[in-house]
Amino acid sequence: MKFADSSLSDGGPRGGEGASPGAGGWPTIRYYNKETGVLGKNYEKKTDMSMCDELGPKGEHYMQDYVEEAGGTSLCSTDAPYNGCSEKAIKFIEKMKSVGATKIASEITRLGNMKGKAMKADAKQWLDMRLKILNGLSKASHEEL
Repeated sequence: MKFADSSLSDGGPRGGEGASPGAGGWPTIRYYNKETGVLGKNYEKKTDMSMCDELGPKGEHYMQDYVEEAGGTSLCSTDAPYNGCSEKAIKFIEKMKSVGATKIASEITRLGNMKGKAMKADAKQWLDMRLKILNGLSKASHEEL
């Protein structure tokens, strides 16, 4: 995966659906891959914060989530054989797969409420990992419907 900064004063991608960098605010964040082609695709905002706040320090995890989503990467796969997952994460995935969508949603809410509270670095990392796992499981359960 590669990341780049482009100068629109030298041209840049123009034309076609959605290929208008700068439209919709600053900064303009786009990603390009085989699926999007040369015109790329815009970042879709997740909050009502300004773009620079959402993807900056106030947004905490949105930039990391965006990079993983747009790049098709993840630190831990919620599908067997659970590539990139620790034993602890695998046990959590298997436990949460058996509880159903309602419990997963309530756990996402509970853990989300814990974000921003004071905790040790390893506890914060585990909190973030559980939220990523739960969001992956929630997305998968909605896609099955």
